[in-house]
Formats: sequence, structure tokens, C-alpha cells
Amino acid sequence: MAETNRPLANRILIGLAVGVIAGVASLALGRVWPASLVFVRQLSTSVLDPFGQIFLRMLFFVVIPLVFSSLATGVVQLGRLDKLGPLAGRTFTLFFFNMAIGVALGLVMMNVLQPGNHLDPAAKTRLLQEFGGAAQKHIASGAASPQMNFATVVEMFMPKNLFGAVVGHTNTVIGDVLPLILFAIFVGAVGTQLSVEKRRRLQDGLELVSELMTGIVHFALRLAPYAVPAMIYSVIVKIGVDILLALGVFALGCIAVMLLHLFGTMSIWLKIWTDRKPLQFFKDIRAVLVTAFSTSSSNATLPTALACAKETLGLRPSVAGFVLPLGATMNMSGTALYEGCVVLFVAQVFGIELSVAQQFTLLFLAVLSAVAVAGIPGGSLPLIAGLLATFGVPAEGIGIVLGVDRVLDMVRTMTNVGFDVVTAVVVDAQEARAEAKAAGGS
Repeated sequence: MAETNRPLANRILIGLAVGVIAGVASLALGRVWPASLVFVRQLSTSVLDPFGQIFLRMLFFVVIPLVFSSLATGVVQLGRLDKLGPLAGRTFTLFFFNMAIGVALGLVMMNVLQPGNHLDPAAKTRLLQEFGGAAQKHIASGAASPQMNFATVVEMFMPKNLFGAVVGHTNTVIGDVLPLILFAIFVGAVGTQLSVEKRRRLQDGLELVSELMTGIVHFALRLAPYAVPAMIYSVIVKIGVDILLALGVFALGCIAVMLLHLFGTMSIWLKIWTDRKPLQFFKDIRAVLVTAFSTSSSNATLPTALACAKETLGLRPSVAGFVLPLGATMNMSGTALYEGCVVLFVAQVFGIELSVAQQFTLLFLAVLSAVAVAGIPGGSLPLIAGLLATFGVPAEGIGIVLGVDRVLDMVRTMTNVGFDVVTAVVVDAQEARAEAKAAGGS
């Protein structure tokens, strides 16, 4: 979220507070006057829920085109990897491991804290009834824990009818995202082999689609200050205050694991691959972290990061100029971590258990989707909805976390940008060693 959108974030937080206070007050009034609770629940079902669905459906509209265009664009932008040389190889390897470690830490945290299990069985039953029978059918059929083998993986990623799988069989569910992701990678990979002119036209077309979908997301976000309080109020009056406890544990757990990843993993990387002292490094990049936290935008923080890398950290301009702009669009460690946590949290809330094999699949898909959503304000919401649908979790469940999303956005952006800088430092150190070795051998 850019700095110019901070008033929007403030309005969403205010709306969240209003919805929570009104929901708790309605529950308290319902203890004294039960008829009032019956009335507000009926009002929520007939008015507030449909209004919230307008916001959610606008996000769901863009899931399929946004996933395809964003991921295909990201692959096309890489050009010919064999011509980018060792610099690109080191950079992309560090990006991948950075995001994979982040998602793994997030999933471990979610399995330990299990914030979604703070709901009592009665509350979960009401939640399942409220969001329809999709999750109940998923649990009853055992689809949440399929037999994971090579044939299953092939079927998941490569169905016989690509468009039938992607479009979906009914208008009440989002189509399969896994084959779409693979198809987008294929399109992007073939696009890199085209002539320069054709590759440019392909990239322009994909970027245009992404820009259009981003505009729809922006339209949806204008409704967020009103839709968020409506949805959280409806959930509270129907489910009870247990949902607030679960949401609080989820938010605090996400913040804690993001900070652990940022300062813990980053310190280990600095110790292993560079000669820099972590404490001094954090002091040197303090302005970058503060800018990222306050603006919640990797792109808005890029000028500060570039200046810090060149002037304060003394990195090679060629390394800083390659790694940092690329990291601002691809290296989304905090976003990948958050997406994995949201999917697991909402699954826990609905009582859907994801197996170890499915969580490994989630790790891989969270990394891919984080790359796809890079540089798209608010774009993570429809992609998270796609991930939820992939694992048989009601996509409407993202409405539960929308209120705290804006708070967590600041921390995950700081995590994203912090790892952009540390990746540049590590790559710079590796380039220096490679040059020294080449000079010594000549």
C-alpha cells in the first residue's frame, strides 16, 4: 500500500474497531434482551453479509486473470536466464530460499499456536453453517487429506481439461489455481524464447491485463472501510467473541514470526556469507526499515534502499541496481510467509486439517504466488483466495483476517525490503570473492 493510501488503511482500522465494538455490544445486549440478538443476526444475514460479498466477489473476479498475467509477466521479465550470468543465478537462488524459509517458519508457528483452534466446537459448527456446505462436504469426503503420490501431483497440476479445471464447474466456487500457475509458467518460459519485439509485445499485453485487474482491486479496496466492519460485526454476532481471540493470536503470531525471520534469519545469513556484524547492519539500514514500515510499499521504499546500499553499505552500483529493483517485485518473503499463515489459519477455523504433504505444497505455492503478486497493491487478497480454494477452504474466509491485514501489511513489507537489502549485501560479497578468486588464478 502506497503512502498516499495510508488514510484508507486508517479508515479500515477504524472500521474494524467500530465493527468489533458494535458486535460485542450487540452480544452484551442480547444477554439482556435475546430478541435483539435474533434481530441483528437476521439483519446481518439479509443486509451486511450481501454487502460484504460485494467486496469479496470483486476480489474473486480477478483471481484467475491476475494469477496468470502476473506470474507469466514475471517469467517473461527474466529474459534469457543463460545470458544473465552468475549474478542472476545467485540472486534468484537467495530469493527462493529466503521466501521458502519464511513460509516454513510461518507454518511451524501456525502448527504450534494453532490460533484457528481457539474456537469451541459450537462456534466452528455455526461458522460452517454460515459459510455454506462446501467445507463440510470437503471434510466429509476426506478430500482435505488425499493420498499424495506422483500420480496425484500430476493430476493436480496437469488436468486433461485445463480451461475446465480453471473455470470451475459451478458459479459458486473458484476454479483450480494449480494448473493455471503451471500454464502461466509455460507461457512465460516460451515467451522468453521469442524475438525481442515479440517478447516486448507479449510483456506489454500481460502487464496491461495485470494493470486492469489491479484497477478492479483498487475499486474493491474503496469498499473495504465499510465492508470490513460489516463482515466482522456479522461474524461476531453469529459466532461470538471466540473469533476475536483466535484472530488476536493469529495476528500476534504472524508479527512475531516475521520479526524472527527478519532479524534472526537475516543475522544468520550475514554471519555465514559476509563479514558484516548484524547489529551494525541493522543500524545502517534503519532508515530503510522505517520507510518500509511507514509506507507499507516496497516500491516506495526502493529509492531509500538504493541510496542506503550505495552510500551507507558501500555496495557495487551494478549489484545494488540489479538486486534491489528486482527484489522489490520478486523477493516477497513477508508476503509469502503471510499467505501460508492465512491459508492454515482459515483452514483451522473451518476445522479442515491440512496434511504434511499438503503443507509442503502450500509452501511451494505461497512462494510462487508471492512472486506473482509482487508490485500489485492489494493483489495478495485475490491470490490468497485462490490458495484457499486450492485446498478446499471456503475463500470467503479471508473476510475474517481483512481487519488485521493492514496492520500486518506494515510488518511484512518491512520484512520484504529488509531481505532485499541483505540479499544485495550477500550477492555483493559473493561477487567480490568470485572476482578475487579469478584475479588470483590469472
